[in-house]
Amino acid sequence: MSVIVQKFGGTSVASPEKIRRAAERAVAARRDGYDVVMVVSARGQKTDELVELASAITATPRPREMDMLLATGEQESVALMAMAVHELGEDAISLTGAQIGVLTDESHTRARIVSISTDRMKELLGQGHILIAAGFQGVDSRMNITTLGRGGSDTTATALAAVLDAELCEIYTDVEGVFTSDPRMVATARKVERISYDEMLELASLGAGVMHSRSIEFAKKYSVPLRVRPSFSDAAGSLIAAETAECSSMVTGVAAVRGEALIRVAGAADQPGVMSDLFTALSGARIPVDMVVQNVAREGAANISFTVAEGDLSAALKVVRAAAERLGADEVISRTGLSKVSVVGEGMKTHSGVASRLFAILAENGISVEVVTTSEIRISVLIAQDQCDRAANVIHDGFGLNLTSDSSTGDSGTQAAPASGSELTIEQVAEIVAGLESMESILVSDIGVDLSQSRLTLTGIPDRPGVAAQIFSALAEQEILVDLIVQNVPQQGLANVSCTIPRDLLEAARSVIPGLQESLGKMNNAPVQLTTSDDNICKLTISGIGLRSHTDVCRRVFESLATAGVNVSMVGTSEVKISITIDEAEADRAVNVLRTEFGLADNDEC
Repeated sequence: MSVIVQKFGGTSVASPEKIRRAAERAVAARRDGYDVVMVVSARGQKTDELVELASAITATPRPREMDMLLATGEQESVALMAMAVHELGEDAISLTGAQIGVLTDESHTRARIVSISTDRMKELLGQGHILIAAGFQGVDSRMNITTLGRGGSDTTATALAAVLDAELCEIYTDVEGVFTSDPRMVATARKVERISYDEMLELASLGAGVMHSRSIEFAKKYSVPLRVRPSFSDAAGSLIAAETAECSSMVTGVAAVRGEALIRVAGAADQPGVMSDLFTALSGARIPVDMVVQNVAREGAANISFTVAEGDLSAALKVVRAAAERLGADEVISRTGLSKVSVVGEGMKTHSGVASRLFAILAENGISVEVVTTSEIRISVLIAQDQCDRAANVIHDGFGLNLTSDSSTGDSGTQAAPASGSELTIEQVAEIVAGLESMESILVSDIGVDLSQSRLTLTGIPDRPGVAAQIFSALAEQEILVDLIVQNVPQQGLANVSCTIPRDLLEAARSVIPGLQESLGKMNNAPVQLTTSDDNICKLTISGIGLRSHTDVCRRVFESLATAGVNVSMVGTSEVKISITIDEAEADRAVNVLRTEFGLADNDEC
């Protein structure tokens, strides 16, 4: 029989009535002919209650003992759920993470899954049992109980679905499905019927609370279809699955992250090894880095900006200042009170004008942008935190996401997305996955090479709402599909913006520059210059899963390039891709060292 995995969160099992309702769903699936595995979280506020009990005993509990304590919440739930299934006339057995066979590493309170043994589960399913599995927990090689950290039950569910080759993994929750934005922040947000893995990964990493990004990483890596469904009704919810052409909306969702802190390293030498040194230090301190931005260097000096969670700022600054001193950088500057707001959509790959529309919406509402970074399916802007809610609302409705249809407003004109290397087949990805050391190892599936791009840079741009909208509207009017966009932190009221565009459209892009120079120069009473336009660049795209959740990925990228003497001119990051530009002459060398670093098979020369 086909396997179906059903996960029920804490609010879905908070009371005896809700436990019975969840049991009824599992029994119904069993009687429909499925082998059923339920994954259950601790009831309601049970985990919070256990944390409070621990804090009443000690302010510094040892992580191992916290795992022993917190794991009891799920053990209670699975036993009660098994009893409820028995009352409905079906056989069921409750299992802890250790009894399931979930083997993790030794990182208490934030363990990663190494492997899952399926022998016992398959035997019990063959005997007709509904399996009631404890989410959130496992056991390490020394038989210590471990917990998986935030989103652990979702991670357990998708991991079990992966190893059991389940037909579907259903995530039952207290919302109707995946929404175009957080309904608590954007009143006009609506439920989407289907969303791609990459879109959901981007949204999950940006604070969309329905699913944690680790569970989406599992789902994409092992091709597990996920359906997010309400526990309080029989509604179909939202399907998270592979991208399909007919479901590629220009913009699918808007998400926001509060509590962002910005760090800028100014005046670093424009030479190989700088980014490597910086991110090696951050990786060693296990500090997750988000929005990484490096714009084109001027006069031999580069400015590197990135964001971290405000709670990590103090530790990050200690590391970065030491690195900056070694590198001879001019200064390290930090800011708090910021938010990142992003638009996400697979359709950005083929629609021009998304960036210009985004910046126009922000300008119309007087919202200034500090930093910009993009990927193929995401544009992120860093803004003041007190403007976060308003920005999310006006962007959401400005792209028509409040409408019932999938249409969205934006500048007209489409064209094929630039080539970025061959896409791997499902079979090729599966082969790479099979060779990973553990189930949650980072998966770098491809190093994309794009030699069809050129770079355009404007400097001395007034730091005012509406400026970016003017620039990208002028490009969109020429139906120029902009790819990588980088805007670093403005200095002394002026900003620099770089973007990559198709080489065969570089002359068309240059044609709009005189008009922009005149209009923007009048705005600031200072000249705006076309600093450089370069058609000898190569854009490299490191694609994969877990690029942001594993803190050493950027370190490995920049360290391997530095060792090979390859200098990086532009950097932009997202949940599933790291995009960099380098000199075209260094493309072959860069690709070879990156493929070696991440264990990919040899490839033909660029």
